[in-house]
Amino acid sequence: MSASRNSPVPELAACTVANRRIVLWVLAAILLCGASAQSPSATPADVPSVSASMGPCTADFIVNDAANKPVFDAKIHTIVKYGFMSKRDTELEIGTDSSGRARIEGLPDKLKKPPMEFTISKGDANQSVTNDPAANCHPTFTVTLGK
Repeated sequence: MSASRNSPVPELAACTVANRRIVLWVLAAILLCGASAQSPSATPADVPSVSASMGPCTADFIVNDAANKPVFDAKIHTIVKYGFMSKRDTELEIGTDSSGRARIEGLPDKLKKPPMEFTISKGDANQSVTNDPAANCHPTFTVTLGK
């Protein structure tokens, strides 16, 4: 028995198994923490968005044609007026993705001259929608373009 005690091989084998167990526990903990950190209610990263960087409000858009099919690259345009006597403005425009979705972020929660107007257009078809962010800071607009 004294020969096996002095032999470094059994100790290394035991140490290696212990290290493997520790590594496996650490990896399992990382995977579990990563899975719980994902939120199903988060906005998908593939929805195009643009930010005005002026406040906490957002506006989500779903654009369909007359046959209720998504419209790709429908342009959503708005002008945000701000500053003294609303003399300054920021123009925003974004196109929809293949599922007809787009998002505008960073909109102000208070306007001096509400409501804010959004114009949605594709080719000859266009439609306008309005919103007062003081009444609804996170509206979702479903817009049908065409006849």
